[in-house]
Amino acid sequence: MSERRKKPEADAATGLPSGTPEEYETTIDLVELMYRLLASWKMIVAAAVALAVAFGFYTLCFVTPMYEATATIYVLSRSDSAINMSDLQIGTALTSDYIKVFDMWEVHEGVIANLGLPYSYAQMRDMLSVTNDSDTRMLDITITSDSAEEAATIANEYANVASQYIAETMSTDRPNIMSTALVPANPVSPNKTRNVLLGFLLGAFAAAGVVTVRMILDDKYKTADEIRKYTGLITLAIVPMESSDVTNSRGKSGNAGKVRRDSGRRKT
Repeated sequence: MSERRKKPEADAATGLPSGTPEEYETTIDLVELMYRLLASWKMIVAAAVALAVAFGFYTLCFVTPMYEATATIYVLSRSDSAINMSDLQIGTALTSDYIKVFDMWEVHEGVIANLGLPYSYAQMRDMLSVTNDSDTRMLDITITSDSAEEAATIANEYANVASQYIAETMSTDRPNIMSTALVPANPVSPNKTRNVLLGFLLGAFAAAGVVTVRMILDDKYKTADEIRKYTGLITLAIVPMESSDVTNSRGKSGNAGKVRRDSGRRKT
């Protein structure tokens, strides 16, 4: 649907509408907008394809692929397994304690020293992610790195260092390593398909926005009905515009006629 443009009030003395066209309310005819978008489909598709190619090129050439590797440890102690299995609240509290262990500088320092890594504690925290699925005693230790081998190596080392640190400092059994991290074959980011699709959609929306803005800014009256509707004036006559092709063809035919008449006069 489209908004109605306020019809100007007629002047009492002249009977003509008062005010200027700029004072009237702007309207958007959705039907006309649809036709303009359809008429500009080539421009819209070209802009969408161009931005999709640009996004794809940027993703391939300028975005560094990132890899993730995950090791899993089981934090249930054998000495109090019966109590913990019967009381999920106690298990949740213990799991939260074990997650906190991975914030300790001693754990980061142990991993850095064992592997000879050039990273700081802050960089290690940014690479590390420790999660726990609900109602389980398993911690997933995930490392994100631009090297697949490095991600797997660091994840496994965190599992070993954290397990040993928990056993020594919390006076409990050492958590078991349920799963070691494998070297990932494919990067988790960037998502090339998503980026290309995003570029395509942004290009299409941008081109459609340009068409819409042009339509809104176009305040010319194109038909007699629009003049009568928005100004209240009566159209006395309509002069059709001739295309350049018709004018040129008429000019050529007129010149040909003159040549023929001149040639006839010369013969006589």
